[in-house]
Amino acid sequence: MEIRHLVTFQAIVEMGSYTGAAAKLGYTQSTITTHIQALEQEIGGALFSYEKRNLKLTHLGRELIPLAEDLLSAHDQIKNMKSVHEIKGVLKVAAPESLTISRLGPIIREFSLTYPHVKIILSNGTCGENQVDLLSGRVDIALMVYPEINIEKCIHHTLTEEKIVLVGSHDGPDHFDDYKQENSSHFFITNEEGCSYRTMFETYLVKHDIRSFQTMELWSIEAIKQTVMSGLGFSVLPYVTVKEEVEAGKLKILHHAESFEPLYSHMLIKKKKWQLPAAEAFAELVLHSFVRRSAENQ
Repeated sequence: MEIRHLVTFQAIVEMGSYTGAAAKLGYTQSTITTHIQALEQEIGGALFSYEKRNLKLTHLGRELIPLAEDLLSAHDQIKNMKSVHEIKGVLKVAAPESLTISRLGPIIREFSLTYPHVKIILSNGTCGENQVDLLSGRVDIALMVYPEINIEKCIHHTLTEEKIVLVGSHDGPDHFDDYKQENSSHFFITNEEGCSYRTMFETYLVKHDIRSFQTMELWSIEAIKQTVMSGLGFSVLPYVTVKEEVEAGKLKILHHAESFEPLYSHMLIKKKKWQLPAAEAFAELVLHSFVRRSAENQ
């Protein structure tokens, strides 16, 4: 069994197709096919099948994923035995936009200055997408804003509780009750489906039989804030993302009598026999940063 065959298998799982794996690895598609055929011959069964022209993992393929990951991780460890303490290479981090714009900037700056030989690739997605990317091996570390969670396959750190606030324009209503009136024409201005605090808020509305609002779905937190400032409606956001605008009087926090489920920022690292040194260094820096910020706010 050749390591390159497992690398090809992992690339197909990550990219979702033979074509994508070929582009990622710089192989021809026939080479990708040859690698998988050789791997299937050694294992004794098919790793992929097609359902309505969509590539799917077979039962054997799903069983191979964690085993291949362990073997490739061990292979990386062997290759790096001589320089195991060197912090270098590529580090892939996934985070929601809220944490990226409000908390990660100083952390990434400090990390890049301390470890200049590490290339950071930062991707933004919903918390659910980030978790999937981590478990599938597409990223090394995932940050999320979520309720309390417990994921067995991950090293999990709860970083801090994120205060979720309702915000409106400076000259709009002061209380959320005014927005709940039947004759209110204000929009609920929010980001994409799958966002944890949007899901939390909409679930609360349904559970307490509160009228559903017209929803305006925008592409970024900055666009949401600007639209709320214009007076079109209200939004539900982590306080850390609107702190500057609230303090400057451009937005105001709405009074309300609601009791929302608490949300926390989390850091997840997939459990491996050998952790990427850059991932360990980044995780340590994140933890120190949150502890330091917590001490400053006391």
